[in-house]
Amino acid sequence: MHHEPPTEKTLRQAGLQVTAQRLAVLNALHDHPHALADELVQQVRDRIGSISRQAVYDALNLMSEKGLIHRIQPAGATARYEIRSDNHHHLVCRKCGAMRDTECGTGKAPCLLPKHTHGYEIDEAEVLYWGICPDCQAKNT
Repeated sequence: MHHEPPTEKTLRQAGLQVTAQRLAVLNALHDHPHALADELVQQVRDRIGSISRQAVYDALNLMSEKGLIHRIQPAGATARYEIRSDNHHHLVCRKCGAMRDTECGTGKAPCLLPKHTHGYEIDEAEVLYWGICPDCQAKNT
């Protein structure tokens, strides 16, 4: 898990030009894992002032393509983003949409292997666990 905030070096290592906007997006994402793009727009504006929604979306798409961040899109939900790049899974609340990381259930990455790989070299498994989060459970009692 990433504990230290991203730096200019983080962008350079991914082969990206360093810009204040990209660095602000990365740092907002560091502070707000599993954020929606629109949430990140506001976080970036709070950090550097004026920035277009499109500039944030472009930065997210580019950093996702370069493997610097991970895009998570549960079925029927809006995409969320995170910096954490190790193979892990997610818990998603069916009521409020809250998302949390959870470690692999079995072994090391990719954690799960299909019965037959059909020749694929598997390096990652994406798993979403769906349920009701503790906050939503408490509201129902």
